[in-house]
Amino acid sequence: MVTGGVVTQVTDGDTVVLDSGLVVRLIGTQAPKLPLGREGYPTWPLAPEAKIALETMVLNKPVRLGYGGEEVDRYERALAHVFVEGAEGEIWAQREMVAKGLARVYSFPDNRKCLDQLFAAEGQARMAGLGIWRDPYYSVRAADRPESFIDRAGHYELIEGRVLLADQRSGRVYLNFGRFWKEDFTAVIEAPALRLFKADDIDPVSLEGALVRIRGWVDDRDGPRIEITHPEQIEVLATQ
Repeated sequence: MVTGGVVTQVTDGDTVVLDSGLVVRLIGTQAPKLPLGREGYPTWPLAPEAKIALETMVLNKPVRLGYGGEEVDRYERALAHVFVEGAEGEIWAQREMVAKGLARVYSFPDNRKCLDQLFAAEGQARMAGLGIWRDPYYSVRAADRPESFIDRAGHYELIEGRVLLADQRSGRVYLNFGRFWKEDFTAVIEAPALRLFKADDIDPVSLEGALVRIRGWVDDRDGPRIEITHPEQIEVLATQ
């Protein structure tokens, strides 16, 4: 944990600027996005509300920063957990935003700390239908209905279903959710990610038959796919 500074600007629901000029990306979360000057980029549903909620929480207040992995991204932003004093003690900004349903868990292979607490907060918000979880834009997609999200290529999605076949070939693992791999949803785990699974003593091939929730960026190579870069992208909901 290191001293941060005073928040002088909130860019959106997961990015703030400190009085030192340091830009801080709230690692572990993804809030609804604003265009921020990007031509043709849409405003995601509830993006203004997420920004306002974070402003209310941290703007013009001193914060502390905590690091749990890679500390700086390619844009020179600090990748940190943000803590601010509230009326009832210290508030962890990431967890508060997720608990309000104004952000979802968004993890990276080089930044995996504290995710269990964020997943718990997200699950409660989703069950309660708070914030983004009331909006179809953020719905958890059904893996056995790929036609309902094939047009979501380029979007970050949560997709839930039962693994029909888990197969390791050519140094990668494929989790197939349907019989027609060129049309149905597939999660692909490449060799670098498999090393992380092995380090955590997880065999992804054992997920065959399991009910899981996958999160990540959808592409449309041979049907809708998500590349898995680290174990936390897969939540096991039931093994049978």
